[in-house]
Amino acid sequence: MVALSYTVAFEGVEAREVEVQCALTPGVPGFAIVGLPDKAVSEARERVRAALTGMAIALPSQRITVNLSPADLPKEGSHFDLPIALALLAALEILPRDEVARTTSLGELSLDGGLVAVAGALPAALAAAEAARTLICPRASGPEAAWVGDACVLAPASLGEVVRHFTGAAPLPACEPGEVVAPPAARDLRDVKGQERAKRALEIAAAGRHHLMLVGTPGSGKSMLAARLPGLLPPLSATEALETSMIHSLAGLLDQGGISRARPFRDPHHTASMPAIVGGGRGAKPGEISLAHNGVLFMDEFPEFPRQVLETLRQPVETGEVMVARANAHVTYPCRFMLIAAANPCRCGYLSDPARACSRAPACGEDYLSRISGPLMDRFDLRVEVPPVAFTDLDLPATGEDSATVAARVAAARALQARRYADHPNARTNADAEGPVLDRIAALDPDSRDLLSRAADRFGLSARGYHRVLRVARTIADLAGSDRVLRPHLAEALSYRLVSAKDS
Repeated sequence: MVALSYTVAFEGVEAREVEVQCALTPGVPGFAIVGLPDKAVSEARERVRAALTGMAIALPSQRITVNLSPADLPKEGSHFDLPIALALLAALEILPRDEVARTTSLGELSLDGGLVAVAGALPAALAAAEAARTLICPRASGPEAAWVGDACVLAPASLGEVVRHFTGAAPLPACEPGEVVAPPAARDLRDVKGQERAKRALEIAAAGRHHLMLVGTPGSGKSMLAARLPGLLPPLSATEALETSMIHSLAGLLDQGGISRARPFRDPHHTASMPAIVGGGRGAKPGEISLAHNGVLFMDEFPEFPRQVLETLRQPVETGEVMVARANAHVTYPCRFMLIAAANPCRCGYLSDPARACSRAPACGEDYLSRISGPLMDRFDLRVEVPPVAFTDLDLPATGEDSATVAARVAAARALQARRYADHPNARTNADAEGPVLDRIAALDPDSRDLLSRAADRFGLSARGYHRVLRVARTIADLAGSDRVLRPHLAEALSYRLVSAKDS
C-alpha cells in the first residue's frame, strides 16, 4: 500500500502542492526517488537513511520507491527531506498514515536527524492553509510560517520530535509568529547640506511614486540623497508587508521569522549580472527588482551597468511585474518599485564642474550618457542635476527640514491620491477582485457583518481587502499594532463564515 505525505514546490511566490508517494515492493533492495528531482532532492535518500539509522530505524530489505507527484513539475531544493522521511515512516507503519496525510511538511534533514531551516516557509504556510492541512517545518522556520493565522504550524527541532508527536508520546505545541521587526533608524534628510533642489525632487518622487535620475559630479551627494528616500516613505501596509515578506522568504532573507513594515532598499553593484537584477539562475530565484518590491531600487553608476541589464528594466518598470522565462521554468514575480538612478555627467565625471573642466567636452558626456537608451530614459519622470557643494558650505550648521517633516507631507499627498483615485478602474487596491467577497459579506448575518465592520474600522481595512484577511488575519492584526481585543471576533468571523469560500 502506498503511503502519502504532502509538501510544496515553489514557482515564483506561489507554492504548488506536491504529493509524496512511498511504496515498498519486493525486489532488489534500493532507494529510488522519481518525479523530476534535482541533485539536492536525489541526495535526500542518503540524508534520510542516515537520520533513520541515528534513530535506530533500519530500512527493510525491499525496494523503496518515492514518487513526487505531479511528475512533470521540476522539484528543487533540500526541503523535500522531511516529507520523504515522513512518507517512508508511514509506509513502514511507524507513523499513522492518515495523520501524516493530513499534514504539509518541509525541512532539510541533517545526518543526526536534526531539522535545518529552509527558505519559503511563508508561502508554504499559505498553501497549507488553503488545503486545510497542518504545516510541519523546522523550528527556525516556524515563527515565519506562523504569521499565516489560518494555518496550524508545528515547528520541531528534529525528526525524533516529529515521530513522538505522531505517536502521541510528546505532542508539539502550535508555533507562535515572530516579532514585528523594528525598522532600522532611517537616515535623516537634515544631514544633507545644500542640494535644496534635489531634496525637493526627492520629496516629489516619494509623494508621487516617481522614478528619479540624479546626475552630478562625484562627491556631490547623489548616493547620500538616495539613501534617505526610505525615511520619506510611509510604512508598508499589512498587505504590502505580506507580499514583500513572501518574496524575501523565498530568498531566505527573513531574520528569525520576523516581518518588517520598513520598505526595502536595494542597491546592487554595477557589476551585477542580469539574473541577479531581474531574477533567474538556479530555480529562477527572485532578483533585485523583486526584492525591492514595494520599496526602492537604487542603481548607482547607472551607465556602468551592462547594456543588456539596463534594457531588461524597461518592461518591469512599466508593468510592475517580471516573468523569468527559462527552458524549464516560467515564473512571474511582482516588482513594483521606485527606481532611483545616479550617474556622472561623463566618463571622467567633471563635465559640469567649471573648476575641473572635462577635456573632451561635450563629446565625453554624449558618449557616456548614450549608454542609456531613449526608451529607458523616458521611464524616469524626474531628472535632476546635483551640483557639487562647496567646502565652505559643508562647515555650516545643518539647515532645512528633517525627514519626519517631509514624510508627513508625503503621507498627506499619498492619502489625497488614494481618495482621488479610489473609484478609478485602474487604481491599485488591497484586493484583486472584490465582487465575490463583497457578495459573501452581504450574505452574512447582521452580527457577523458588525464584527467585520468593527474590525475593519480598528485595523484601517477596506471591504475590498477582505479576501486578504481570510488567510492572514493574524498578520494584519499584529502588523496593525492591535491590542488584540478584537482578534477573537475577527478570527471567529473569518474562520466560521468566510474561510469556506475557497474561490475568494
